[in-house]
Amino acid sequence: MEISPKLTNILATLPDRPGCYLMKDRDDNLLYVGKAINLKNRVRSYFHTAAQHTQKTRRMVSLIDHIEWIVVDSELEALILEMNLIKKNKPPFNVQLKDDKRYPYIKISFQDAYPKISVTRQVDDDGGRYFGPYTSVWAVNQTLDLLRRIFPYHTCDRELTGTDQRACLYEDIKLCPAPCTGKITRADYRASMEHIASFLSGDTDEIIAELGSRMNVESEAMRYEKAAAIRDQIRAIERVVERQRIVTSDGLNSDVVSLARIDNEACVQIFFIRKGKLIGQDYFIMNGTEDESDEEVLSGFIKQFYSKSINVPDRMYLPIEIEERRIIQQWLRQKNGSPKLRLEIPKKGNSKELVNMATENAIETLRALKTQWANDTNKQSQALAELENALELPRTPNRIECYDISNTQGTLSVGSMVVFEQGVPRKAHYRRFNIKTVEGPNDFDSMTEVLTRRLKRWQSAQEKDNKTGGKIDESFALLPDLIIMDGGKGQLGRAVEVLQEFDLSGRISVVGLAKREEELFRPFESDPILLPRRSEGLYLVQRVRDEAHRFAITAHRNRRVKSGLASQLEQIPGIGPVKRKALLKKFGSPDGVAKATVFELTRVPGITQANADAIRAYFGAA
Repeated sequence: MEISPKLTNILATLPDRPGCYLMKDRDDNLLYVGKAINLKNRVRSYFHTAAQHTQKTRRMVSLIDHIEWIVVDSELEALILEMNLIKKNKPPFNVQLKDDKRYPYIKISFQDAYPKISVTRQVDDDGGRYFGPYTSVWAVNQTLDLLRRIFPYHTCDRELTGTDQRACLYEDIKLCPAPCTGKITRADYRASMEHIASFLSGDTDEIIAELGSRMNVESEAMRYEKAAAIRDQIRAIERVVERQRIVTSDGLNSDVVSLARIDNEACVQIFFIRKGKLIGQDYFIMNGTEDESDEEVLSGFIKQFYSKSINVPDRMYLPIEIEERRIIQQWLRQKNGSPKLRLEIPKKGNSKELVNMATENAIETLRALKTQWANDTNKQSQALAELENALELPRTPNRIECYDISNTQGTLSVGSMVVFEQGVPRKAHYRRFNIKTVEGPNDFDSMTEVLTRRLKRWQSAQEKDNKTGGKIDESFALLPDLIIMDGGKGQLGRAVEVLQEFDLSGRISVVGLAKREEELFRPFESDPILLPRRSEGLYLVQRVRDEAHRFAITAHRNRRVKSGLASQLEQIPGIGPVKRKALLKKFGSPDGVAKATVFELTRVPGITQANADAIRAYFGAA
């Protein structure tokens, strides 16, 4: 292939050292990130052996305008840097997890005197223990519901001193051991939380043995009620264990990873084996796999998935050999702190059968998903294509945002932002805006404020990503392909002004939707666009508009209710904004405050005896 003088000069200056290379196009967009033991040899191979490359690689090479590189000291450092660059930049020609969101983890806050359990998508070095990642919040909640029935734990925000007079309802229904009243000691409570941690790690045999010893001690001491409670815990655990299939006799923690390919789709299946028992399985869909080898897809998955995983197993069984096995194994050993960790490709025996089983599951999963996608996405693809053509958009509107304003006679105004991706709601990215700068019923100025605040948040996300590396709200970090303004030409004009102010008119398309005839208006055009009455494009526009309207009304209603609650407490002498907020946080509503005793009221930070007496007097109770 013909190489430009610019690239020729770059190739001539490449170092003979390990590192990462970043291939970019003429607009400085990142195309691909790779690593190499020898940067000069690896990068030159893209251009000097082009005939041997896949069609996808040849297409990428044709777009390369310049190449940057980062030199490191070892192949392991290059691997870690490559993973971090791919994770941050998501280059289009790299193989990636299709759903690259933050997966949920179960966290036990062992740094606290009385540890709590929570679900989080952020892993911090804060002294807590994390278990996961899980791909389904539903699965996490099912697990926690089961664990709480076996090992009750507290979930409230009380300050636990062990001196409270009365526990809450959860103690009555045996879902909390009531550390607030001192019914369980701190040591016993932490021991129970250790059992939960062991359960989540798959160490059920040790739990049963320890509980059995405790049961015998309680029985010999004739504390039969406690012994019976421990017996019930053991039986509950054994029922769970019975449902876990024993698949290996070595007692190791291992993951079985396999792969299926159909057309341009790739599915990776994992079996999670802990202490020889199959405790769960999951699948993952990969992006950018066309023209890529099974080896590349599998390597890409392992690096991305296990960079997020907290608990790496002792063994990982793979269906095929991968070129990066040695260096990935070295990285995982360093990450897990286990020098015995191994990646193996079994040739026979039980491990080989497990790999084959995982492969069969991956094939069946992918077939089922493709059938589902064919049924679901045809209409969505058709709707997006119709909008692209009818509105003469520069690209398919894969991300659509719609905005609406709701208020009551100009008071407590709220703006809503709803997001649709690939034609379906992305509810995690919905946001609402309490209007701060507009007085009275002025929807146009309110919309200007909402759009301005939204785009300022986008600017802030870019600055954090490029400079500070701070936490980024993804709902604002991504720009839409299309904005739909509910309100016709008037709101469309406001949107155009805001986009021009942020110099985004060329990057974001915007249309106004008139409610009466479902007319769509483009900027600076007087004639409306009418989509066919039974078209998928119109149905999608209506769904987006209705969702924005619903979300705005709900947000406004909630704000109105909160305002009513707060205003009721404002009538009580001595209760200002700070104390009012503390009371509502503690009791949830004025009704909760009204039912609280003087003792309970004085337990709220900032509430004095005089405040408590005033509150009781206001609500008509002694």
